[in-house]
Amino acid sequence: MVTGGTDGQGAVLATRRREYDEEDVRVRPGRSSRPRTRTRPRHADAVDGFVVAVDRGRYTCVLPDDGPDGPTITAMRARELGRRSVVVGDRVGLVGDTSGAPGALARIVRIAERSSVLRRTADDDETTPEGRLERVVVANADQLVIVSSLSDPPPRTGFIDRCLVAAYDADVEPLLCLTKADLAGPEAVLDYYAELDLPHVLVRPDSDLTRVRELLAGRISVLVGHSGVGKSTLVNRLVPAADRAVGTVSAIGRGRHTSTSAVALRLTPVPGSDADPGWIVDTPGVRSFGLAHVSAESLLHGFPDLVEATADCPANCEHTADQENCALDAWVAAGKADPRRLASYRRLLASRAGETDPRAETDPPAPA
Repeated sequence: MVTGGTDGQGAVLATRRREYDEEDVRVRPGRSSRPRTRTRPRHADAVDGFVVAVDRGRYTCVLPDDGPDGPTITAMRARELGRRSVVVGDRVGLVGDTSGAPGALARIVRIAERSSVLRRTADDDETTPEGRLERVVVANADQLVIVSSLSDPPPRTGFIDRCLVAAYDADVEPLLCLTKADLAGPEAVLDYYAELDLPHVLVRPDSDLTRVRELLAGRISVLVGHSGVGKSTLVNRLVPAADRAVGTVSAIGRGRHTSTSAVALRLTPVPGSDADPGWIVDTPGVRSFGLAHVSAESLLHGFPDLVEATADCPANCEHTADQENCALDAWVAAGKADPRRLASYRRLLASRAGETDPRAETDPPAPA
């Protein structure tokens, strides 16, 4: 009895002591059976595209070799781009359906290195949320066309100065386009910029635009200006098929916003010429052009008529009105620069420091 009981207990113990092997181990499946890798697809079959519009996560592109009647391609960003933004003017690589057929969707898989980036902020002060929100206006622009009317509304040289600073900071050539030249002469504005080698063109409602087309040919030009200065009217004359909305000027001399988003438009070929007519990028009318992204030192780039004087300034001179021994004051007093230019430069410095509201800026009066 004892022996039998012992044998039964030994059998139970032998069963409990059985060794387990790897076949008895249950492995919980992971979230993905794919091995991790840093290798990204090369997309050797990607075709080159040019971004002409951006709308809520969808990007309208064209193929550079297509003519004005070529199809437009709707695309979305590929995940491998990460947080890199795609803006109007970007040269991109496209995969997927690039036929431009209704319902077709391609993917943007890479962004070419940008030759220039034109930026602005809603505020000058980088300590404010608006100042920290940097907005890329357009990529790869060659020229910034600053559109200003000579009357109704009157020209604002303070705004033009801001655009010049942004253009020089982005290494983009500026062009001053003065509209409504049938209502007022350009002498006051041109006198203000007499010390600058600033190219300009005058536009009237019935004027020939041949000169304008010559200045735009072969380039990507960005048009910026206050609402009501005639920018959309100019765009419609240059590209009749654009059909950009045209607004009116209010009783207080301010225009209404008509363009609501930036869009690149291919210019029509010049009759009798095989040269590339170029592109224009029409932007929404803006009330201010914040420069928080531009350092205080770089602000001087927009005032080349004042640069030479700073060589005589004391070390670490901030060039403000209360700065002792600032050479800019003596430079202006000697008649080597317009005092209004110095006043404008110092207003920009004060605005960056949060001491003034850029939207409340007024242009200095002309000297007597």
